[in-house]
Amino acid sequence: MNTMTTTTTTTVLDASDVTMRFGGLTAVRSVSLTVDSGEIVGLIGPNGAGKTTFFNCLTGLYVPTEGKVSYKGTVLPPKPHLVTKAGIARTFQNIRLFANMTVLENVLVGRHTRTKEGLWSALLRGPGFKKAEAASHERAMELLKFIGLAHKADHLARNLPYGEQRKLEIARALASEPGLLLLDEPTAGMNPQETRAAEELIFAIRDQGIAVLVIEHDMRFIFNLCDRVACLVQGEKLVEGTPEVVQSDERVVAAYLGTPFEGAPGAEEVAEVEAAETAAPSTDSRTEDVQ
Repeated sequence: MNTMTTTTTTTVLDASDVTMRFGGLTAVRSVSLTVDSGEIVGLIGPNGAGKTTFFNCLTGLYVPTEGKVSYKGTVLPPKPHLVTKAGIARTFQNIRLFANMTVLENVLVGRHTRTKEGLWSALLRGPGFKKAEAASHERAMELLKFIGLAHKADHLARNLPYGEQRKLEIARALASEPGLLLLDEPTAGMNPQETRAAEELIFAIRDQGIAVLVIEHDMRFIFNLCDRVACLVQGEKLVEGTPEVVQSDERVVAAYLGTPFEGAPGAEEVAEVEAAETAAPSTDSRTEDVQ
């Protein structure tokens, strides 16, 4: 049963013509993407397609060279902690937990953007923290129940199995009470049972009214999960649509297999960058890519 009560959809995330250059390399070129409330959107593409760079532009780790990113109609500030405070939370490809803190403590640290006391008070147990401790503890335990880890609240994070560490990272992200959750390869390294559990958890998060944007290499997972999928290739958006539309697009298949296709985006630019980086003249550089 769907527990969503909202009947109107609003645009939560609006990334408009986002371009990110590093020196001579254009990692992301004029990518636009929206995520609406109550929606799960997937971002796929072969290695080096610019997916994580694009994610970093959405979360304030990078300031886009061009374009803008808005959350609920407000352009986001270029600082990760301010982006979190605004209402966007994320997980990372490589799990970033406090390994020697308990499961509960990890979630409490995630609460710091929503309490007046802040991170250092949470870590150092200052007087301000004592005051807010009961409310934060209650909310953290609610989140641990939600992800199925309440019984391990006092366990050290490093002692959790891999799949549970991933879940804990999601709980810590949820502790900041986001309106949008960005998941960077949430099922990486998981076995099939853990992957199914992650899928159920993400559906449950969506049903709480939180919009979700997910990068993932597991195609079966992404096409089962998402309402809409965008495919990035060489830093450009190749196609966007329902899972059925995207998985039946032969250009997507070609991109993953590494075979050339007509109008492949960015091919000339990549060749020019490679030529420039080896200090070779860029004229006729595209011929170097011909197999």
